Amino acid sequence: MSHEAQMRILLVEDEPLIGLTLRDDLEAAGYEVTHVADGKQAIDLVKQRSFDVVITDVRLPGADGMQVLHATKTARPSTEVLVMTAFATIDHAVEAMRMGADDYIQKPFLNEHVLERLRRIAKFRALLHENQQLKEQLQTSHGQGLPGVIGNSRVMQDVVKTVRTVAPTDASVLIEGESGTGKERIARAIHSLSNRKDKPFVALSCGALPDTLLESELFGHEKGAFTDAQKLRRGRFEVADGGTIFLDDIDDMPLSVQVKLLRVLQEREFERVGGESLVHVDLRVVAATKVPLLEHVRAGKFREDLYYRLNVVPLKLPPLRDREGDLPLLVQFFVEKIGGGRSYTVKTDVLEAMSDYSWPGNVRELENRCAQAIAMSGGATVLKKEHLLPVDKSRRAALEPPTALRSLREVLVEAERAHLEHVLRGVGGHRTKAASVLGISRKVLWEKLRDYGIE
Repeated sequence: MSHEAQMRILLVEDEPLIGLTLRDDLEAAGYEVTHVADGKQAIDLVKQRSFDVVITDVRLPGADGMQVLHATKTARPSTEVLVMTAFATIDHAVEAMRMGADDYIQKPFLNEHVLERLRRIAKFRALLHENQQLKEQLQTSHGQGLPGVIGNSRVMQDVVKTVRTVAPTDASVLIEGESGTGKERIARAIHSLSNRKDKPFVALSCGALPDTLLESELFGHEKGAFTDAQKLRRGRFEVADGGTIFLDDIDDMPLSVQVKLLRVLQEREFERVGGESLVHVDLRVVAATKVPLLEHVRAGKFREDLYYRLNVVPLKLPPLRDREGDLPLLVQFFVEKIGGGRSYTVKTDVLEAMSDYSWPGNVRELENRCAQAIAMSGGATVLKKEHLLPVDKSRRAALEPPTALRSLREVLVEAERAHLEHVLRGVGGHRTKAASVLGISRKVLWEKLRDYGIE
């Protein structure tokens, strides 16, 4: 059975012709449809049963569509609500969106338009379902995935296969990937799947320290080796003895330190700074670079002999923009991780917009965005698009689809925000006057300004 066939839809429409024809078309598309003509009956149903999508008219007997919307979102925030009405005004539309509606359909409409919207919803729900199944498999099976690594895309499965193949060996691994792609997570996965898993995993960024400090940090120093060296200090190589050392940003390592690192890889021995006695170590080296290291070799910035010592097994980590289908699973993972036990929802249209964004900061940027959205949620359980995606004007064009392809909801919300700012400027920022001009209470105005982040 397909995921579309599993989608349960509640259709709330009192006009018999529209209700019957739309129901027929929905059922013909494979959806499970419950059709009622009364708002109160719909409210009772959403409290008792679980629906994936509610399609409701605004004007209904018993209770109106706004009440159905409120009851649905209260009972199950993740349910998608599509509001339709023949009385299409900006006020109706904006109010429905403000209350959490996922889309707004103006009558008369073509049933195909509704079906297309449902297909998009079904696509993302199917993806979330598959990713949840994968997540459960990863938690219960050691034969699937990698510890601490989330992803089911084809490119990430290639990474998983390589890591699982190489982890039990002692071969040096060179991980190449943009900033924020999770290079340290992969290094930790290699360690945790190796025979060294019970020994230390030691990580150091080569770009975080100046040359002299980096050398001391890696190799340690003897007492009196320099002014502040009041006692012997073991370096990272000694601490990692028996385990794995992860050298991040190896492309930033100065040539003077590269020579000494080459000796460690060849001989598994070194002297501490200021010392003469040899220190022997047994360790595995995993390195990471944010740029193609061979380019540094050709430019004379990186030793060729060291490059080939480190690059025994090359492993290229894909950027998030190339990991098709992984974003919803990562969002779900981060929201659960950061949410502190509270359940948050990200709507499917927002997930679609997030999937279209290029994420230059990769998975790290995505995690930071999820944390920001939760921090700015103000107690709401549905996370907002403007908190999950950058909205500054220089990047807005890249984030939003062309106007002709944007949802009515996006257009209406943008129109309301622009009008609020225009009126506030017109009354010199005086909120009482602005509320009077807009025909709303000061409280409603304050809520709208808060929602839109308008100062």
